[in-house]
Amino acid sequence: MAEEPQTITLPTVKVRRMLEELSCKFTCFDWSVDKQHIVSSTESGTLIIWNAYRNKKEKTILMPNNLVLTCAYSPSGNIVACGGSDNKVNVINILSSVESTSSEVHNVGTHLSFVSCCSFPNSDHQILTGSGDASAVLWDIESGQMIQSFHSHVKDILAIDISSSEIGNIFISGGCDKKVLLWDMRAGQSVKSFVGHLADINCVKYHPSGDIIASGSDDGTCRMYDLRADKEIALYSENSIVSCIESIDFSLSGRLFFAGCTGHLIRVWDNLTREKVRVLQKHRNRVTTVKTSPDGTSLASASWDGTLCVWA
Repeated sequence: MAEEPQTITLPTVKVRRMLEELSCKFTCFDWSVDKQHIVSSTESGTLIIWNAYRNKKEKTILMPNNLVLTCAYSPSGNIVACGGSDNKVNVINILSSVESTSSEVHNVGTHLSFVSCCSFPNSDHQILTGSGDASAVLWDIESGQMIQSFHSHVKDILAIDISSSEIGNIFISGGCDKKVLLWDMRAGQSVKSFVGHLADINCVKYHPSGDIIASGSDDGTCRMYDLRADKEIALYSENSIVSCIESIDFSLSGRLFFAGCTGHLIRVWDNLTREKVRVLQKHRNRVTTVKTSPDGTSLASASWDGTLCVWA
């Protein structure tokens, strides 16, 4: 008989560093590959480059768009991409002066509606974006040309995540049609669809193994799907207060699962026992993004309260 998995015992987790821009609402952030720098986007139209381990703001990039919804570091850490309410996909080379202006912003492409999410597919030369026009698009950064577009969602796409495999040709998406779709970039179409959520899907994420994907929704639940079995294998929810799930991520091993919520909290589940093992409380407004650092030693979270916390 197989042994029951033991509940994990977490050491004390607390905020080790707090980055503050209290006049702003953070909408998104991303870790650099160097494990120290973070780029954050705000509703007031700025990108901020932070040194998370020195509690220092290193660079402020003023965007022509006053509502930046998403941002991402390139694999080299030399480029950041962003998008928002002006429908444009922009990239910036950050190896320049401390203050950047809109003249240094390179427009890669334009959607028909707001840009909700962006990610680099293992290369500084391409960027994948999702939009309120219900499409995802792979762009060539240098030429600004559309390489491939993906159309199977019938409503806004709110989240994408790219497989961490070296090939990087597979990605997932979720949105307002309550579906999680699996895409093959080479085929240019969705190859699998997962349903179950009762409201908008705000976030999707690959498990580090690459065989499981997760999603979080306005219905207050997180769901996990096994790509090999083509079925849902886990449902995480709170029975007391329904709090919309804004962002999700896994620990580096995949054992822990983090969910940032509109209720100001970060919930932590053990994926083996399916038990909630921790609730992280520090923010005073909705938690818009949670992400594990590339080396797995820290978790960062951003909020509408103008703080970006690094937990360890």
